[in-house]
Amino acid sequence: MAISRASGSPRSSFLLVLAILAMLAVPAALTLHTVRVSPQAAASVASPSPYGYTVSLLLFIVPILVIGLWFVPREGVRISKRSFVRTIAILFPMGVILDFFFARSFLKFPDPGATLGIAAPALGGSVPVEEYLFYFTGFVTVLLLYIWLDEYWLAAYSIPVDARERTTFKRLLQFHPQSLFWAIILIAAAIFFRGRFVQTPGFPGYFTFLVVAALGPSAALLPSALPVINWRAFSLTLFIILLTSLLWEATLGIPYGWWGYQDSQMTGIRITAWSGLPIEAVFVWVAVTYATAIVYEIVRRWQSSGKPAHRAFLG
Repeated sequence: MAISRASGSPRSSFLLVLAILAMLAVPAALTLHTVRVSPQAAASVASPSPYGYTVSLLLFIVPILVIGLWFVPREGVRISKRSFVRTIAILFPMGVILDFFFARSFLKFPDPGATLGIAAPALGGSVPVEEYLFYFTGFVTVLLLYIWLDEYWLAAYSIPVDARERTTFKRLLQFHPQSLFWAIILIAAAIFFRGRFVQTPGFPGYFTFLVVAALGPSAALLPSALPVINWRAFSLTLFIILLTSLLWEATLGIPYGWWGYQDSQMTGIRITAWSGLPIEAVFVWVAVTYATAIVYEIVRRWQSSGKPAHRAFLG
């Protein structure tokens, strides 16, 4: 039963909590160690954080290794490789699309010394190769974290793979009008705010992309995913990812010029206390986590049913 996987001695549970803290703290410490000067002095130094962006990818790579190679095998959690691979194969192209087609429009990279200096292809120029690694490892981290929480830490709230809720359905593609409604409202509100309260011309392109990336899958799949998502696992995944991303963005990425945002493509809402961080930087991992949970649970329902893809999705 799912509940038995979540059991363990108080001592082992305590040690597991320490391991989780180390999983987050060690890569954060290594990333912070790349910084040589304070943010106030960074503008006057040629390379204030050598290879900072590159090293910071450990914030995703270390959790992937720890969860995938230690936590999951140690607790006997079984992950369907096909579900995992298919979910990443569906989601990672969103990151590729963002980087290849829109990175030069939405983002900028003021400090080349924070990267390896390897250029990756993008429309209108190039981007650091770290950008593609950032999104790939980000999706893998979110998915692994959700699976581990769902199958072990919060397994009491998980829907078993062979449960009726997973295997019995007419079709997985089901229109969710509320998602489309909120997508239209959010995009319209962003356009209105940009046009009414921001003096310089522009369009909230990045925000629009995030809304479509999050609520697009939701509009087509949420009714089928809703009964099987472990919402407690989802909420904790979201909390951990947001905490990590805000450390990354507000403390390091923006102040040290690892990346920045093109003002003309933002809504214009910025968080002054976090070096003028655009509100889109907060929303991006909310969108990623939401889309990841929906797509993964839909893929699991399809595989649990044993139906061919066209029958599972179209009925």
